[in-house]
Amino acid sequence: MSAAAPFSFAGQSFQMLADRALFWPRHGALIVADLHLEKGSWYAALGQPLPPYDSHDTLDRLARLAGATGARAIWCLGDSFHDRDAATRIVPAIAARLRERASATQLLWIAGNHDGLTGGAWGGEIADEHVADGIVFRHQSAAHDTRPEVSGHFHPKLRLTVRGRHVSRPCFAGDDRRLILPAFGTLTGGLAVTDPVIAENFVGPYRAMLVAGDRQLCFPCAGRTRDDATASRIRRAN
Repeated sequence: MSAAAPFSFAGQSFQMLADRALFWPRHGALIVADLHLEKGSWYAALGQPLPPYDSHDTLDRLARLAGATGARAIWCLGDSFHDRDAATRIVPAIAARLRERASATQLLWIAGNHDGLTGGAWGGEIADEHVADGIVFRHQSAAHDTRPEVSGHFHPKLRLTVRGRHVSRPCFAGDDRRLILPAFGTLTGGLAVTDPVIAENFVGPYRAMLVAGDRQLCFPCAGRTRDDATASRIRRAN
């Protein structure tokens, strides 16, 4: 399994995984966001051919984490598919893998802004959001909701300069009430974790977090500077 670090959020014990995922032992749930399956074929349809392996690699990594953690459930927090027409491009091998995953684990597809509720075509349950032990799991953070929340959508990345070299790594962004997951998909970019579009989701200071070895590394980030709604400045993080 990829490196893991204990992580406490909203009174619950999780494991933060180096491979851009969260595991909740209490529910046996592996939690991921923004798989963006079939992004490569979407680019190909636009005349920008890429090797057609991104979906396979994403599902390979997901299968390894599910096996290593013993996950009984996988919760996908939206944008699991890159677009609403992905079903028309999925090759039989990918469709078969999705059906096998749905039969092996309790698979939950949360709707995202890219994919809508398309995941259930290959099995599993579909929903706009999911609530467990008082924590809301959704695709995009909702500024008006005061409940503890885990979401995705923004693809946060930590950008640092280390010994004169620029380093960029997918990371988690969170405070005591909100947690934004990094994008899990192989072919996904990201948005600087300090970008105002991400900062606006937090009332005050928050943390950029990633896992190295079995330790969680935390980097402080300033919170929003004005009381704007998150939706007022949505920027795509493809």
